Amino acid sequence: MAQTQYQLLAALERHFDEVIQKTEALLSRYEAHQGAAWALNEPTPNVDWLRRALFDFWYLDGQDGRVTRTYVGLIAADQGLLEAVGALNQAKSSFSEQIGLIQAKDPGLIPEVKSILPFRHPALHNHLRGSGLARLHLKQCWRHLPVADAELSRVRLAWYSSGRSIKRVSVPEAEQMLQKYDSEAPHIQIQLRKLAGIPSLEPLAKVQKQAPLMRANLFFREPLADGRMRRAMNVALPVFIPSTDGSLPDYNQVAPFPPEKRTRAKRSDERLEEEPFLPSVHIYRYRSQPEPESTAPSA
Repeated sequence: MAQTQYQLLAALERHFDEVIQKTEALLSRYEAHQGAAWALNEPTPNVDWLRRALFDFWYLDGQDGRVTRTYVGLIAADQGLLEAVGALNQAKSSFSEQIGLIQAKDPGLIPEVKSILPFRHPALHNHLRGSGLARLHLKQCWRHLPVADAELSRVRLAWYSSGRSIKRVSVPEAEQMLQKYDSEAPHIQIQLRKLAGIPSLEPLAKVQKQAPLMRANLFFREPLADGRMRRAMNVALPVFIPSTDGSLPDYNQVAPFPPEKRTRAKRSDERLEEEPFLPSVHIYRYRSQPEPESTAPSA
């Protein structure tokens, strides 16, 4: 029998309660056994800073729903803290899965979810009321805490600000995107005419720039079971690093904010034209490929 709205919400409330409980358990463990820590733009990354980072579940005015706020840091973690992190990440996974189930079965419940869940916990309710915040940011609720696989010899952090997503689209799809705008507007008319002037089967690319992110390169003291000596991960929350003595591995100091301009050289094999073909919808043409040289023997 299909689950009712009440059953879907009741299950989600249980999973959300578990996320809150596991977060509190992690904070209690950290406060009782606090090792070394470092955080970007935070001179004293104590338990209060970690609480702010882990309980930042809210939309800010004008915030893009695809964007999440970051709390970059490194935390030395003993076995008990690592277990608390694992339990919290499992609770976040269960919460995320239940959200996915609701989105599949009854997506109209999602706005209600964002408004009712905070009121289940007085501390969250007070934070909501005192800060003038209105809704849960679900992605910030379920994102996992990053964990290093083993003890590290060093960490190297760097901003990555030239990321982008590229999706291949057809000419008819590009036309549909343009027609969602005012098709009588002169700039849209110009782009529709440009589109009509290319072959209908030509592939195009829709490009979206991704927000700057911090990338951590982790170097292990000993090879992992698969032989790896390093791992790279994108980090939006503090990295918990296994440590038997409460110390952090060697790490570099990184700029507090991402660079304004691209710092990586453009690839020599870039496949897209430099300028957008249809600027209003971020559509680019692929560069024409040179014809292969003939290998036929000369007469």
